[in-house]
Amino acid sequence: MTAFNVRKDYTLEDESVLLRPLTMADYDNLLTFSLNEPELWKFSLLQGGGSDALRNYLQTAIEAREAEREYPFIVFDKRTNEFAGSTRYYDIQIAQKTLQIGFTWYGKEFQGTGLNKHCKFLLLQFAFDELGMERVEFRADATNAKSIAAMKSIGCTVEGILRNHAYRNDGTRRDSIVLSILKKEWEDGVKGRLIQKL
Repeated sequence: MTAFNVRKDYTLEDESVLLRPLTMADYDNLLTFSLNEPELWKFSLLQGGGSDALRNYLQTAIEAREAEREYPFIVFDKRTNEFAGSTRYYDIQIAQKTLQIGFTWYGKEFQGTGLNKHCKFLLLQFAFDELGMERVEFRADATNAKSIAAMKSIGCTVEGILRNHAYRNDGTRRDSIVLSILKKEWEDGVKGRLIQKL
């Protein structure tokens, strides 16, 4: 079992996707999404639309990694040979063997291509099989039907709603849905079913 060291550079990959640590140098790799696809940030608690917002997005993610709270990745689609978006581990609690996966977004042309399932498989496999996590949690705006459907499709179980949980970009407050996968569920079928979908 691997001891998780957020200061180490982990690269996760399969035949379709590569996840490597996010850096400030990735500003150029992600700028086109930031400038041209404002809808990507509709449900995000951390905004990245526009050049200044993207710099802040990257800086905030990197500072959180340095503080050992998060581990952000950039997503590279090996099938198209293009950068596709970003995702991360966050709320990492080593002693409790839990973490969350989130802050996930992909450019429009990469949505619905199967890329997300490959990313989630790699993240879940590493969390459960290498890091020995007992629970992986996911959250989303309770009105984000597309994201919720995607999480259910990889085997997540809905746990409930955090009411009036956080501010949206427009200043209103959102309810957040909480979903999770437990290690036993991963081993008893979620992993196998997700492999079949890849």
